[in-house]
Amino acid sequence: MAAEEETGQGPATADTVAGRIADAVDGLADLWARAAAEASVRLSPHQLRALRALEALPDANLTTLAVRFDAGLPTVSRLCDRLEAAGLLLREAAPHNRREVRLRLTAHGRDVLAEVAALRRRALAEVLYAMAPEERAAADRGLRAFEAAHATTRASPPEDGG
Repeated sequence: MAAEEETGQGPATADTVAGRIADAVDGLADLWARAAAEASVRLSPHQLRALRALEALPDANLTTLAVRFDAGLPTVSRLCDRLEAAGLLLREAAPHNRREVRLRLTAHGRDVLAEVAALRRRALAEVLYAMAPEERAAADRGLRAFEAAHATTRASPPEDGG
């Protein structure tokens, strides 16, 4: 018997589950923020997001980061100023164009990202350990199904709902 049927709520609709996921994401964002606040270097969510973007996009430039953030170059430049002052990133002239500035994480920047990731995993594991094993297994199955469906919907164009 499904959990919804057990509680008398009837079968879960996509809208109902979407609302629960949105609530869970809010809780996860709070958990993430609290875990990040425990790190040895205090970073704003924007700074942390920038470091993660630079980790994923080695040797990105300011324009790449601005596009990724949907922000103006002056805003991204000031953000990078703060990260550079903290020793978390380096600005270097690109080898093929001395006028282009490349952004690169420092070893310290990579260490801080690893620390935050470990703190976040620990905080999430604490919540998961509070769940019954069958609930954790159900959450794992649901997340795997969600990832598979998400990959499918990204790969195919959206249908016209008419």
